[in-house]
Amino acid sequence: MIIMAIDLGDSHTGISLCDKNEILSYPLCTLEEKNKKKLINKILELIKEYSVEIIILGYPKNMNGSIGGKAKEILNFRNSLLKKIDIDVILWDERLTTVNAQKNFATMNIKSKKYKKNIDSASACLILQNYLDYRHFKNKFSSWKTVFDILF
Repeated sequence: MIIMAIDLGDSHTGISLCDKNEILSYPLCTLEEKNKKKLINKILELIKEYSVEIIILGYPKNMNGSIGGKAKEILNFRNSLLKKIDIDVILWDERLTTVNAQKNFATMNIKSKKYKKNIDSASACLILQNYLDYRHFKNKFSSWKTVFDILF
């Protein structure tokens, strides 16, 4: 299944995809668009081009888990997107993904000037990889739970 992640920003929006086996995410692009209607149209083109079946939308909770103003913007964006498509749009906690993406670039000795244009798609990639890892772990755990129930 092809899954897309979106890291929505005010003017830059990172997009990532995963392989059909849902194992690895990879950055696709950064869309530079402030107008949300135009941004949705660009995303719709990518959904069609890559046959996307699920969307993971970064949901920026505060560090204490509360919902702030940016999270409310994400909910509005999700609702606008859902009016245009017939696939699931799952909200996914994106706390610290940009910080982790920056640390990854620093680890690779990539200067900030070079990574600034890729940070949004790298953040989307981390959001998607976290989701994929969760799905994988959840599936493994549920099968172990079944084995545990049978044995005990």
